[in-house]
Amino acid sequence: MSIKNNRLTTAEYQENFADIHPPFETSDAALVEANRCLFCYDPPCMKSCPTSINVPKFIKQIATENLKGSAHTIFASNIMGAGCSKVCPVEKLCEGACVYNLMHEEPINIARLQRYSTEKAMKNQWQLFERKPSKGKRVAIIGAGPAGLSCAHTLSREGIDVTIYEKEAKGGGLMTYGIAAYKVTPEFCEDEVNYITSIGGISIKYNHELGKDITIEKLQQNYDAVYLAFGVGMARQLDIPGEDLFGVTDAIKFIYDLRDNDLSTIAVGDKVAVIGMGMTAIDAATQAKRLGASEVHLVYRRTQEEMPCTEKELNIAKLDGCNIIWLAAPKEIIGNGDNVSQLVCDIMELGAPDASGRRSPIATGKTFTLDVDMVIKAAGQMPFASMVSEENLDNNNGKVAVEGKSKTNLSNVFAGGDCVNGGREVVDAVQAGKDGAAAILKTIISPDYIIESELKPTFNN
Repeated sequence: MSIKNNRLTTAEYQENFADIHPPFETSDAALVEANRCLFCYDPPCMKSCPTSINVPKFIKQIATENLKGSAHTIFASNIMGAGCSKVCPVEKLCEGACVYNLMHEEPINIARLQRYSTEKAMKNQWQLFERKPSKGKRVAIIGAGPAGLSCAHTLSREGIDVTIYEKEAKGGGLMTYGIAAYKVTPEFCEDEVNYITSIGGISIKYNHELGKDITIEKLQQNYDAVYLAFGVGMARQLDIPGEDLFGVTDAIKFIYDLRDNDLSTIAVGDKVAVIGMGMTAIDAATQAKRLGASEVHLVYRRTQEEMPCTEKELNIAKLDGCNIIWLAAPKEIIGNGDNVSQLVCDIMELGAPDASGRRSPIATGKTFTLDVDMVIKAAGQMPFASMVSEENLDNNNGKVAVEGKSKTNLSNVFAGGDCVNGGREVVDAVQAGKDGAAAILKTIISPDYIIESELKPTFNN
């Protein structure tokens, strides 16, 4: 059997899983980059950020060596600004919108500058917000991921007492359990959760799962409002023969196991196929290669033009030696006994565009076979449909249905993030948490309640 652990030396594991996006080594390097910024009047970078971080302002504050001010500007819009600086697809967002692209020059390294000031704030434990006096209201949040933590921090700043119920033993959600370790380490994620909750007024009850340990009905009885931020479930099934063979796993579990264990204990195949081309698929493929797999194939049923991941992420996989197979869809997994031995794939072609302009893949009737001993499924994630239905929530195929941005059909119950949208970026979840907090405050305090866009910091700006 070719699936095994401990394929590499300790030094090789450390090298392979070192920070893929290292920070600025010196303050001078950060200052030089900050001073490249043109400080645009109507900044496209700010417009492209789902949380509307005032990018020119925080960069100007770095340029003037006001790091506390810079961190405050970032955190006022995105309390997970440190983590987002490591995992955001900035080439599609702020950096992709930078005006330097129009001049065919390198865009401002916004993510690295954001990381520079936010990590300083976390390292030095700068508490940049002063919590308002308690309003005597209590809110329960399901899920200590980006949406839940963002909602909790926003509410706490406004004087609301928050209790988060989290099914895992650690907070952070996708950041902690679903992203490759060379992007964010488990230690960083724990530090970020602790930093967010250090404002006070937020308690987290771990190992509490909705539908098992708690119910929405019970929380409605004990709290003034409930916010649902429980994300999405495991990887979508392929529904092909051989899917139950040993060696077939889903990408989230594969990444999860690595995030919570010693690297040398994680078993990986010698020849691996990853199904999908999203960010999670890329993470799973590069993780397999960095754990010691000799061959890794990324199998995707469409072309590069339609891929969900960014070109930057694709290049990471290519540089790691992953083989990309376009226009191919898994048809059958063949086993040698109970173990995976081959993956049979249909060769696809793209049909005519539909009303949305998207072309659907169509099987040509031709196939090819890959010799593999491990298949990792990363073809999207499924919502918690049965749990959502059991909790009497209106839903769209398992995704929680909301009115406006966050109101559910249940009294004083709100929802946001992946459990509503089916799975987007961390930064989108952070904004959903802010939207949820705003809706909750208008409901339990006053319809006219407005959250100040930037609270008074505890330092001179």
